[in-house]
Amino acid sequence: MGEEISEHRFTAEDDRRFAHNLECETRRLGHWLRSQEDPGPGQPRIGFEIEAWLIDDACQPLPRNEAFLEAFASPLATLELAQFNVELNSSVFRTGPDCFCEMMTELAKTLRRAERAAEQIGGHILLAGSLPTLTPEQLGLHHMSRRTRFRALNAAVLERRAQRPLRLDIEGQEHLRHEHCDVMLEAAATSFQIHIETAPAVAHRVYNAALAASGPVLAAAGNTPFVFSKRLWEETRIPLFEQAVEVGGFGESARGPLRRVTFGSGYLRESIIEAFVENLEHFPVLLPSRLAENDPGLPHLRLHNGTIWRWNRPILGVDPDGSFNLRIEHRSLPAGPTLPDMLANAALLLGLVEHLVASPGAGHGTLPFASARDNFYAAARYGLKGRLQWDGGAPQPARQLLQHQLLPRAAEGLERLGIDANERDHLLGIIAARIQSGQTGSVWQQQWVDRHGDDMTALTRAYRAWQATGRPVHTWSL
Repeated sequence: MGEEISEHRFTAEDDRRFAHNLECETRRLGHWLRSQEDPGPGQPRIGFEIEAWLIDDACQPLPRNEAFLEAFASPLATLELAQFNVELNSSVFRTGPDCFCEMMTELAKTLRRAERAAEQIGGHILLAGSLPTLTPEQLGLHHMSRRTRFRALNAAVLERRAQRPLRLDIEGQEHLRHEHCDVMLEAAATSFQIHIETAPAVAHRVYNAALAASGPVLAAAGNTPFVFSKRLWEETRIPLFEQAVEVGGFGESARGPLRRVTFGSGYLRESIIEAFVENLEHFPVLLPSRLAENDPGLPHLRLHNGTIWRWNRPILGVDPDGSFNLRIEHRSLPAGPTLPDMLANAALLLGLVEHLVASPGAGHGTLPFASARDNFYAAARYGLKGRLQWDGGAPQPARQLLQHQLLPRAAEGLERLGIDANERDHLLGIIAARIQSGQTGSVWQQQWVDRHGDDMTALTRAYRAWQATGRPVHTWSL
């Protein structure tokens, strides 16, 4: 979905042609995957995307992302759906000694450069799961970034919904009901996306491991308690995004099990191709753009996959030399509160995934898929206060599970990847301190409001001031 397309209206013939090419490319991907028997290097590559807010001095969204890109002057930044959002990208890093130090150095430099660019256009950069001051009125087509693919996506989603408005119905500590006439609701949720490279032979196991790890990692990382001034879930981005682009598969299944924003329909059994076959067989094409046929880069398959937003999404990439790479894009973590917090979350995820992949079985240990899914939504709703299942036992408090079982396993996984012991202990130490204190970004925001009142502007200003210190959120005071 990051690549631009040339059309925003399509014909029935476009649909037929795209569907035919998609089927051919899915078969070709299957042939390629079956030819890749080498399990690959033990140290996968990893990269990141950070979705950020542009805000003004009054902590309101600043719709000037094109001016920001001009001032930033680097391909590491791209436009997002809304004119007040940007995406900041990292280089690709090989896991091993000093890799997290290298990640920290580069991402800190990128964020400093982004802040300088934002200041040049009269604003600031903010990393958060959502912007507390955001209002529904600001999420209109007048603030949609000027890219053809965004207009095309909006038209396609509404067409699939027979022009019915999108509806938010999120019941948390308060109840949010809202109807919206376009896909701009999606822009209210901003994430920290982690890309983990995987060899084709073990990609299905890495995917399954990411599913199993998602709930516990999310429980420790919540940072989105408020949307439209309503106090909702610990990580409200999850129901927000699932409802913001609610258009499902074939047969009017928007509210059925096969949604385009989904935790998934089950673990994979033998190959990552199963996910791409599901894309082909269960999800209508949203953007049947006229792409080159017989392109070895499989552009139809990659574009279609970009319109299905699994919280753990398999990605087929193309390296500069034309060779394919496979990676799992972990999409459920929020941006913020600080860079050390985000890299600690990444270390926890990476360590747990490696531990699970190295364990006997298909990558998910003994955790049934239904339990992994229940864990994910319990973590999103209740954070560290949620109860999660693991190893076939009864549900237990997320804090207890993480502290006594999963942090040691994540440490083992990072050790297997050759992560330096000092880096490993520092990053997992941030998670341990966060668990011990019980203070995630979401908890801090709610406690701030409890003490100072529900002034979202003042909350955002205080949050930004603490973010500027670079100190992990468990150390923030009120």
